[in-house]
Amino acid sequence: MGRGKLRIYLGAAPGVGKTYAMLAEAHRRVERGTDCAVAFVEHHGRPRTEVLLHGLEQIRRRTIEHRGGRFTEMDVDAVLERRPAVALVDELAHTNVPGSRNAKRWQDVEELLAAGIDVISTLNIQHLESLGDVVESITGVRQRETVPDEIVRHADQIELVDMSPQALRRRMAHGNIYTPDKVDAALSNYFRPGNLTALRELALLWTADRVDEHLRQYRGEHNIRSTWQARERIVVGLTGGPEGRTLIRRAVRLAEKGAGGEVLAVYIARSDGLTSASPKELAVQRTLVEDLGGSFHHVIGDDVPSALLEFARGVNATQIVLGSSRRKTWQYVFGPGVGATVARDSGPDLDVHIVTHEAVAKGRGLPVARGARLGRSRIIWGWMTGVAGPALLTLLLRHVDADLGLANNMLLFLSLTVASALLGGLYPSLASAAFGSLLLNWFFAPPLHRFTIADPRNIVAIAVFFGVAVSVASVVDLAARRTHQAARLRAESEVLSFLAGSVLRVGVPAAQHGGETVLDTLLERVRETFSMESVALLERASDVEPWTRAASVGPTPAARPEEADVDMPVGDHMALALTGRVLPAEDRRVLGAFAAQAAVVLDRQRLVGEAEEARGLAERNKIRTSLLAAVSHDLRTPLAGIKAAVSSLRADDVQWSEEDRAELLAGIEDGADRLDHLVGNLLDMSRLQTGTVTPLIRAVDLDEVVPMALGGVPDGSVELDIPESLPMVSVDKGLLERAVANIVENAVKYSPAGTPVVASASTLGGRVELRVVDRGPGVPDDGKERIYEPFQRLGDAPRGSGVGLGLAVARGFVEAMDGTITAEDTPGGGLTMVLTLKAATGAAPPTTPPSREKAGPS
Repeated sequence: MGRGKLRIYLGAAPGVGKTYAMLAEAHRRVERGTDCAVAFVEHHGRPRTEVLLHGLEQIRRRTIEHRGGRFTEMDVDAVLERRPAVALVDELAHTNVPGSRNAKRWQDVEELLAAGIDVISTLNIQHLESLGDVVESITGVRQRETVPDEIVRHADQIELVDMSPQALRRRMAHGNIYTPDKVDAALSNYFRPGNLTALRELALLWTADRVDEHLRQYRGEHNIRSTWQARERIVVGLTGGPEGRTLIRRAVRLAEKGAGGEVLAVYIARSDGLTSASPKELAVQRTLVEDLGGSFHHVIGDDVPSALLEFARGVNATQIVLGSSRRKTWQYVFGPGVGATVARDSGPDLDVHIVTHEAVAKGRGLPVARGARLGRSRIIWGWMTGVAGPALLTLLLRHVDADLGLANNMLLFLSLTVASALLGGLYPSLASAAFGSLLLNWFFAPPLHRFTIADPRNIVAIAVFFGVAVSVASVVDLAARRTHQAARLRAESEVLSFLAGSVLRVGVPAAQHGGETVLDTLLERVRETFSMESVALLERASDVEPWTRAASVGPTPAARPEEADVDMPVGDHMALALTGRVLPAEDRRVLGAFAAQAAVVLDRQRLVGEAEEARGLAERNKIRTSLLAAVSHDLRTPLAGIKAAVSSLRADDVQWSEEDRAELLAGIEDGADRLDHLVGNLLDMSRLQTGTVTPLIRAVDLDEVVPMALGGVPDGSVELDIPESLPMVSVDKGLLERAVANIVENAVKYSPAGTPVVASASTLGGRVELRVVDRGPGVPDDGKERIYEPFQRLGDAPRGSGVGLGLAVARGFVEAMDGTITAEDTPGGGLTMVLTLKAATGAAPPTTPPSREKAGPS
């Protein structure tokens, strides 16, 4: 008896239709003659789900008493006794009532699968164990019912039941998911558009990852080496040469021609650590490909064409982009080159593009092997061992009576050659081999004290000794150099890894907040890495302009490259200047990477600053134009009314009654109030634009602020629902009162006559929400952001009813207090403005919204 198969319908949230899809699949199988039975499905009063249960056999449930209540759970024994071919089990993440056979329903399902029963179940993405923290950060709710990822990943089939957030909210508003008394609370908490969009993205990404995993597994099991062109993946082969940027841009253009194209730039380094690539150029190319939406990969491989093809097939690439060879014509005698080899071995499923560039056939330079950098004392000891050692050994052997024989003498001299190689490198060991051969010939090979050898066998022995000595010395020296290079490359990789990681973590955000903290941090890292006194990034506009410091760290940074102990050019008009000591040549490779990254950070920082400045100028021009329009009409309208009323009162030819005079005076007062309100909003907007709003944050009760904000609206036009149990909020009382007043006045203005606006408050996590609900015409989705722009009046708002600054000022004040304000549709029509404020220290714990899967699965 084999193990049963598990099929899971996965959804982003309750209500997307997982249970409905599961039951529909069961009906299709029953029609085909499959033995299907319902082990546990709860319809939660949803008519359409309940209808689909008709016609399906339902296995009896087990009733359990717990804390005075009676609960029903899936009866595993009854299902095992019935043994249907397919069992339907809803809510895979469900926690069973204490006293059940297993603590979790997924454990019940495991028993059914082990018994050979196929199971169809449902699950929401938020119930995956690995996504618990992510879901909590999105929704503010910690999921208590979870399923181990391993259980879900081992499912034989996972089908995503997808629905857009807008469609799901409409389904909720129509009462198809929860009862009417729970709809408003669900829509305003768990089922917000942002929450649903984020959960939907999680579900789509997780499913896509699962599809890629299945594809890789299938290709591996069937030993499929050819490329399956599920989507365009373009691999760019980089050499660290100047043509890399051209290749990257060309690959990006190729990727943009198809939907979902992906660019992967790869640099293949030899395992011996020797390379002719420019670290500075590689850093620039890495930044370029990441800026264009691709990824950069560093691969080790001695056979570059094979390593490149292996990487391309491993990522299921469809195209490879390479540059035309930089080798000169005569260099082709050493082989056809990487491009020709890759094109020859790529096969019919992998297209290879050879792109021309300016560096074609201009030479590429050869790798330079750097020897181990030994200290002066080691070199001296190496020469002493290689030269003085054989002389002392000869003296010792000449005064020893025992005749060791030529062979043993050669081994002793060979040990000195190996020792000199370990201490001083290749040249002392070569000198030792040559000097030792001469001493063996003169003192130990007959005839003695002559450079002639009587026995031919001794000639062969000394020749073999010299050859072995030179070979052993070369191998020992090579091993020492490789060890030194490996240690150095490891240190360099650690430094470069920190460099890349630190810039990726904090580079762009810190630059967006202004200042030079990222660049200063990078330069400080340079100073620490190379033990320098100071580091400065210098630049100038042209060759004749003086140098200026873009950034510097340390006590006395250099003002010009000539004043520095070490300078690293970055382009034509920029240089990194270090003061403190002279660096060895091999350290300049890492320094070049630092310099290139510093230039990139500086450029990004300036681009962000220029973009912010341009955005500010455009915003100020827009506000200036709108202000002129507002002054030309909206401010003149109340002034015209005031002037007309005053002129009428001063007219000598008309006798006004007391009622008429009172009406004219009331008109003057109303016009003055409107002017005061408009001018106040203009001044508030001006303060926000100039950044002079400095809130005084302290703990405040909402029930103290909200009632005071209703002074500008008629009595009875607003209903308040502010619980006294709410935690206090950290706000500026005056700014919050002004923001709430503007929002409430706007809601009352658009709400139908006789329908009051509702202002209610609640808690969610560490936040407090104030919701202002009206039943007016509402705002379309594409206008929900525009209502916060200055001088915006949507819909059929009459002229003279305001300059459209109320919501802009309200949002500015709320964001100045580290809060948010959003607009949502009111179920049944209208607009709901949601103010989210931070709860003060010691606030009440977050409440759990009623939209948990337990309350009503799909």
